[in-house]
Amino acid sequence: MICDGDRILVGLSGGKDSLTLMWFLNERLRRVRVTYELTAVYLDPGFDGGFSERLQRYCRKAGYRLRIENTDFGVKAHSDENRENPCFLCAWKRRKRLFDIADELGCRKLALGHNKDDIIETLFMNMCYAGEISTMVPFQPLFEGRFTVIRPLAYVEEDVIRQFAAEQDFPEFNNTCPSAAVSKRRTVKEMLTRLYSSNDKIKGNIFRSLSRVRPDYLLT
Repeated sequence: MICDGDRILVGLSGGKDSLTLMWFLNERLRRVRVTYELTAVYLDPGFDGGFSERLQRYCRKAGYRLRIENTDFGVKAHSDENRENPCFLCAWKRRKRLFDIADELGCRKLALGHNKDDIIETLFMNMCYAGEISTMVPFQPLFEGRFTVIRPLAYVEEDVIRQFAAEQDFPEFNNTCPSAAVSKRRTVKEMLTRLYSSNDKIKGNIFRSLSRVRPDYLLT
């Protein structure tokens, strides 16, 4: 995923996943011979009660290079002009801006904190709401190889990250998005939680199935 000399933009949301990702990528620099540069970027969605200043203080104390951009992506996505799917529009705008910043800074890799649970949830979200079988992958070249999205936590379960974040005493930054508790992802997460509780092998089997696809037994 990471090569010597890489300049990597890290999408920092303030959540436990992205804070864990930033910690590991930064800590790894002291333990491997590969050298790379990290720049964390936080896109403030524009809601009242944001935590940009607290996040800046935390990153400064931790020795992270952080760039904060104040946007209206979240506010516009939840405005009257876009009532149907605010999460999609906000996510699309944020992703586009991250690529723009990466290009500006000369970063050819974009590191995101998606974990194993996120990948499974995205599979079900795409099946239920987009009518296709697809999900996120750990290493994803885009725009004819101009950029590459990497997800170093792709094989790590959310519970492990939650435990690590607690052990490291990472600060908690409250998500101010009004859709945080009622999103499609939340609906899918709750469905999967009930499913997992019935059999502790289900999560592993679903994740394993993503690399054991049998096209001959799918509709064409």
